[in-house]
Amino acid sequence: MGNRSEKLNCGARLAALCVALVAALTLAGCSHKLVASAGEHTVKVYPDQATYDKLAKLKSEGGPMGMIGGIGASLAAKQVDDQTPVRILSSNDHGSEIEVTDGPHKGLKGFVPKQNVN
Repeated sequence: MGNRSEKLNCGARLAALCVALVAALTLAGCSHKLVASAGEHTVKVYPDQATYDKLAKLKSEGGPMGMIGGIGASLAAKQVDDQTPVRILSSNDHGSEIEVTDGPHKGLKGFVPKQNVN
């Protein structure tokens, strides 16, 4: 009987080791951070991609509409510190829907352009 209980004990240890390894790999693979643009110390997190697209279009028009787009971005977006850890909820060619996982804005969800997340 001792031999069978040793096999069961060994199997349980192996299963626990596998679970721990999978958890470690999962956590290591989810380490994304916000990356500020050159000369900046914060990243703008927009409520959603539609808001970002609308404000980016206004800013690109220049003149008074560009000023409105710049003011709108300041009002609509939250400023989050560079290198803040985030979880990517979804991505596309333009950017990512993220959730801040640590720091003063923990729990904040929003959209960031793809150049501002790694």
